[in-house]
Amino acid sequence: MGKVAATIKIMPEDVETDLNELRENIKAAVPEGAEFYTSEEKPIAFGIKALMVVVMVGDLEGGTETVEEAFSKVPGVESVQVVEVGRPI
Repeated sequence: MGKVAATIKIMPEDVETDLNELRENIKAAVPEGAEFYTSEEKPIAFGIKALMVVVMVGDLEGGTETVEEAFSKVPGVESVQVVEVGRPI
């Protein structure tokens, strides 16, 4: 089984959400079989920033579903959206 890199956009519930704390909670929520790779903050609008998180997952069908479910349960997360999936370089 190969690995793919999935870029996931995580929107916080509020502009006041501490993104560093949210990032640490996201790292702790990574399910078995997936691996946290990197993250960055991306300005969206009106002071709101999203976390763009890259995780490595198996290249099986539905490989990001468990990650999406785990991230959506983290306190402070408004929404979770996979924006890109591809082979790592």
